[in-house]
Amino acid sequence: MDLRIFTEPQQGATYDDQLRLARTAEDSGFGAFFRSDHFVAMGREGLPGPTDSWVTLGALARETSTIRLGTLVTSVTFRHPALLGVSVAQVDQMSGGRVELGLGAGWFEAEHAAYGVPFPDARGRFDLLEDALEIITGMWATPEGERFNHEGKVVTVKDSPALPKPVQQPRPPIVMGGGGKKRTPALAARFADEFNMAFPTMEATVAQFARVDDACRAVGREPSELLRSVALVACVGRDDAEVRRRADAIGRDVDELRASGLAGTPAEVVERLGQWREETGAEQYYLQMLDIGDLGHTELVAAEVVPQLG
Repeated sequence: MDLRIFTEPQQGATYDDQLRLARTAEDSGFGAFFRSDHFVAMGREGLPGPTDSWVTLGALARETSTIRLGTLVTSVTFRHPALLGVSVAQVDQMSGGRVELGLGAGWFEAEHAAYGVPFPDARGRFDLLEDALEIITGMWATPEGERFNHEGKVVTVKDSPALPKPVQQPRPPIVMGGGGKKRTPALAARFADEFNMAFPTMEATVAQFARVDDACRAVGREPSELLRSVALVACVGRDDAEVRRRADAIGRDVDELRASGLAGTPAEVVERLGQWREETGAEQYYLQMLDIGDLGHTELVAAEVVPQLG
């Protein structure tokens, strides 16, 4: 069972805040640091405002050495697909091959309006996502010296040099997810290396993983080739008082977090993770650390939860 650190900088975090958490995660032995890709806070407004995910990850690539870096997830509406492919390949080079691309159709209309970004309807966003996956994977796979072309439903690429190339071969891992019942599993079966469910119930996770299994079989892919993961809010404390303090700091109710996330003492969280693994089969867990300045939280999980997972 693999635990990863995941944070939401749009809620109020500078680049330096993210750097401190990424370095703490790396020093504590976590294998990956992921961040959301949003431009408007949800709930309480956070200062100084949003930071761009791929600018941030490019900088972190040069200021960390072993931890993997990625987005959960980049909205396909924010960046032109071909240019996103360039950015991710460059950050993969800058990190020495430690990048993962989480990519989705997007859902938060308000942040698009706030920055003048077009927000197509659901069908239009999924058409764009399909084109993006075709273009990004196609560009990365095109041999040096050859050209890449794609005529899609939304985006056409003509005579592209398809450069630069990522370090990882055949490509950086692609993470997809969501609860859509048809196109989401179908696209994941064709393009993803990992399928993620974010803040779900166990029942919804089991049902969606089954749809992904069926979609894999429909395209002749072995379902076990697709890693399964879950993102859950973390709120861990040595005792009930520390758990409550951490819940209060992020404006959440302890009982609600115990039911829907990973809240409690280290022993309770280990037991909860075991339940998730047994019920869903998910192998990888993203711990959403909402209080980005609470570095001791990450250190506590590393010291007292991870060693019990085997």
